[in-house]
Amino acid sequence: MSLSTNFQPLYKQVYDVLVERLVKGYWKPSEPLPSEFALADELGVSQGTVRKAINQLVAEQLLRRRQGKGTFVSEHTQESSLFRFFRYRQPGANNAIPETSILSVKRRMSTQVESQGLGLKKATEVVEMIRLRKIDNIPAIFETVLQPLTIFPDLDKEAELPNSLYTLYQEKYGISIVEVRDELHAVMADAEVAKHLNLEPNTPVLMTERASINIDGRIVEWSQAYCQSQDFVYANKLK
Repeated sequence: MSLSTNFQPLYKQVYDVLVERLVKGYWKPSEPLPSEFALADELGVSQGTVRKAINQLVAEQLLRRRQGKGTFVSEHTQESSLFRFFRYRQPGANNAIPETSILSVKRRMSTQVESQGLGLKKATEVVEMIRLRKIDNIPAIFETVLQPLTIFPDLDKEAELPNSLYTLYQEKYGISIVEVRDELHAVMADAEVAKHLNLEPNTPVLMTERASINIDGRIVEWSQAYCQSQDFVYANKLK
């Protein structure tokens, strides 16, 4: 196989080839990639070029290096997903692992706002999950999570849903979440939100709209989460 003679740097072309193979499932989560030598030989480039492409994928947490063993496709475990993507905790505390209760699961059509959140031009059939998440047994987050049925068929028929949905997405549907985009809004809790968070109606809360993005750049999940901000903060680390 030879790479195209376009204006992209060779390492970027190798990167694109590897991403395409990850999207198509050439290598499953936790499986090893071929050696840098083998990939370089196949693609007709130097090992240094392959290494640079792999380094970028490692930095993006799509691949993991294991000393003395090689390079492997990253996998979502319950703990790693929560530590990487769960932003809420008590002020000054370390990463929190929430306890999740599923309040309802049903199919319905998306609204215009929800369709836009999912990056769609028109309404589509989605699974709606309503969840309550507690931290240290304190009601912290009331959220609505939406997934398109075209991407997750029969998701609403799962007998048991895990604490981290991203693990299920990867293990059953081959969907790996590599990025989330959060928008934060200060809002007043309506009656339903207040009831589940043990607040008075119209108490200020933090609302997060999140788009969860697959390795190929698609939004595969959209959610609205209401967090009571008396006991908890949204914490994010930038480098």
